[in-house]
Amino acid sequence: MLPVVAIVGRPNVGKSTLFNRLIGTRKALVHDRPGVTRDRNYEPAAWQDRSYLLIDTGGFEPEPDDNLFASMRRQSEAAVSEADVVVLLVDRQAGITPADQQTADLIRAAGKPVVLAVNKCDVSNHDDEANEFWELGFHELVPVSAEHGRGIFELMDAVSSHFPAEAAPEPEDEHEIRVSVLGRPNVGKSTLLNRLLGEDRHVVNDAPGTTVDATDTVMEFEGQRFRLIDTAGIRRRGRINDKLETLMVGASIRTIERSHVVMLVIDGAEGVTEQDAHLAALVEERGRALIVLVNKWDRVRDMEDRDVHTVEDEFSRKLPHVAHAPVLYISALTGKGTTKVIDAAKAVFAAFNLRISTAKLNEFLRDALAAYSPPQRYHTPVRLNYMTQVRVRPPTFTVFCNSADGVGDGYDRYLVNRLRDQFGFKGSPLRIQYRRKRRPGEAKEDGSAPVPNVPLFQVVEIDDEEYGAELGEE
Repeated sequence: MLPVVAIVGRPNVGKSTLFNRLIGTRKALVHDRPGVTRDRNYEPAAWQDRSYLLIDTGGFEPEPDDNLFASMRRQSEAAVSEADVVVLLVDRQAGITPADQQTADLIRAAGKPVVLAVNKCDVSNHDDEANEFWELGFHELVPVSAEHGRGIFELMDAVSSHFPAEAAPEPEDEHEIRVSVLGRPNVGKSTLLNRLLGEDRHVVNDAPGTTVDATDTVMEFEGQRFRLIDTAGIRRRGRINDKLETLMVGASIRTIERSHVVMLVIDGAEGVTEQDAHLAALVEERGRALIVLVNKWDRVRDMEDRDVHTVEDEFSRKLPHVAHAPVLYISALTGKGTTKVIDAAKAVFAAFNLRISTAKLNEFLRDALAAYSPPQRYHTPVRLNYMTQVRVRPPTFTVFCNSADGVGDGYDRYLVNRLRDQFGFKGSPLRIQYRRKRRPGEAKEDGSAPVPNVPLFQVVEIDDEEYGAELGEE
């Protein structure tokens, strides 16, 4: 499990700026107006080869005077509860405020390790002004400038010292397939798992949010071992207003990381929603195999305005980014269609773990180039030299070429689609990396010395008369 770091503090002290600095991209919206960040923002990050999960929060108002700031406070409290380490961010320019003192008291009561970061210390002369924040009573204080990057190394050095000891990875059973069930609340995830297990192992209720924690269940089917993971329903951020449910969202997202196959359950009667599309994109982004299950199909059969064609049209419009995923129409309540679910999970896992030989890939590349060559880049032909597979789970390929940035998105999609047509990969995401082929004698990207471009043996013509003269022969 990744260590969790939460950035908290009163509004407008620079939390989102620090968040963007630590993840290395401008993901969180930054504005001078307080309250821009309202929901919790998760993003994986790394520090000195140690990965962790970073959470940006809205402003922490100890005594909110309206519903918006009350909701933001609940989001911050949930982040503190979930975190292994808390970064309390304060503003040097504003000095210690009553809100800072009350926030410090509330965070201290949580009993979590806290690193106090004094923001807007842009130059070393500001560090003396930061010393007044020792009054808040924390043991670690680091002056930083989130905007300019000053003090970030010292901050993360202090934060990482509180990370839990990295547990030895569990020995992965090569024959075990980890399958998680994902979806919005009340779409029938637990009912489906009970149906697959053949017993009422998971609590089922019509009230959304019955499942809270991700729960693992091991089963065997036709000699194959499966680990089935039930997750809490994930709503849109605007609908997340309960402290417990905000914790459930983070746990569900992290469950995707340790899965091989994700079964996305959709309510067939309600249709494909925007949140369903977002969850499918999240699974694709994390590189996991995907199956789409359209549940409650027994209800759809009684509806006049919905049928298979209607649902397929919704898929083409709202889920084009996961068109490779198999779609099954099931009823977890009656069991109709559920016998095919496990077989589908085995099939997509096989595609997720499929390795193609380099010889077959280069034959594939030759045929793909013959059918459709890549467009020119800056009036220069783009040449794809050869192709090899570098990993599985998900299948990842490297294509060596004369211009790594010369292959556009359109041609990349063309190669991915041809790979699927020729080799299958049903339900599995595919990754293609493009690397420029080094020229003879060119240094490697890591700066190491190049191999000299000389032959092992060199034929030299020798003039017999000159050779004899050098030896002193007459």
